[in-house]
Amino acid sequence: MKIFDKDLWDEVMATLSKNMLRTFLTTLGVIFAVLILILLLGATTGLSNGFAKIFAGTATNSMFLWSQQTSMPYKGFDKGRRIEFTLDDAELLTKQVPEIELISPRTQLGNFRGTVTVTREGRTSGSSVYGDYPSIDRVSKKRMVEGRFINQSDLDEARKVCVIGLDTYQLLFDKGEKAVGEFIQVNGIYFMVVGVYKRNDNINFEGENSVFLPFSTFSRAFNTGDKIGWMAIMVKSNASVATAERKIKTILKRKYSVHPDDPRAIGSFDFSQIFQGISAFTFVLQGFSFFIGLFSLIAGVIAVSNILLITVKERTKEIGVRRALGATPRIIKTQILMESIVLTVFAGLVGFVISTGLLYVLNVQFGDGEDFPFKNPTVSIVQVTVLFALMVGLSLLIGLIPANRAIKIKPIEALREE
Repeated sequence: MKIFDKDLWDEVMATLSKNMLRTFLTTLGVIFAVLILILLLGATTGLSNGFAKIFAGTATNSMFLWSQQTSMPYKGFDKGRRIEFTLDDAELLTKQVPEIELISPRTQLGNFRGTVTVTREGRTSGSSVYGDYPSIDRVSKKRMVEGRFINQSDLDEARKVCVIGLDTYQLLFDKGEKAVGEFIQVNGIYFMVVGVYKRNDNINFEGENSVFLPFSTFSRAFNTGDKIGWMAIMVKSNASVATAERKIKTILKRKYSVHPDDPRAIGSFDFSQIFQGISAFTFVLQGFSFFIGLFSLIAGVIAVSNILLITVKERTKEIGVRRALGATPRIIKTQILMESIVLTVFAGLVGFVISTGLLYVLNVQFGDGEDFPFKNPTVSIVQVTVLFALMVGLSLLIGLIPANRAIKIKPIEALREE
């Protein structure tokens, strides 16, 4: 008897439809197992996509470097000496550290995270004011709602232009008023607005209450020379940020006569560690979800096997009659295995349909939110293929138990059974 034989399928469906309630209850275990597995895998993918959304537009292979005070005496210098970076340091690092793709020097009015009063026609805004290179937009992308970001021409010509955040715009301008081409004052100096940006749906280091000036304009306007507050450094994709960081600190400590073991003289933040930690977390979570679903699926398939064992016991006389009429052990075994596969795959399909519907609802509810990292919870074709292949394999394996029990039934003893 072949697998696609019509008589075989008629017998399988007739057997399964004799007791619909028991058949339905048998499939519940597999339905819930697939439901749990798909929901866990889909939710984990949604979480991973949510984190990817947060990091979108931000260079994950980047770091930030700033100067601090020394904590150890060295070469005749007392501890507590303040180090100040300059533009020459950026050029030095670019030449001597091959892992670096770009360095964007930055300076700021006031202290770190400090604010400056920005004014326009009697209105004020307490904003952070930065002097930047255009390359900072590659490290942390700005979403422009009007105009443009600062460019190389602004830097080369030291143009008195600026880019402002949406919060700053709302404090200095009327709703709907065009900002590009208008002037604002920073410490009494006028700058023309060339762009307005708003926060991306990702990590944002400066917020929306900031003002960006070309670095050259900033240094001339506020007499800061070539001093820089810190550097945003993007490392090449095939290089390690940690390796680049060690080389950078070694070079700068040597230049500024800082003790090689001084932990405080140069501050840094490796942004890639956050991204790598989150990636590892989601990977482990996916593996954990798969194993939970796998064991739930095994439990469900075992339930199918137990019911088929009971069915075989109830059909002892029927099997005996079929054997007496010439049915071979292979035919009996094939039918039992097909019943196991049909029950498991049908339950799996039901669980898959329900779970994908629930994932759609979850995406509608949370997928567009900005406060929770969750977006597009889906399962891949590979995962679904592996899942159904696993179900068929488990159903065949578990189905062998009742199938072997069925072919061991002797026709004469079966016919005698009441």
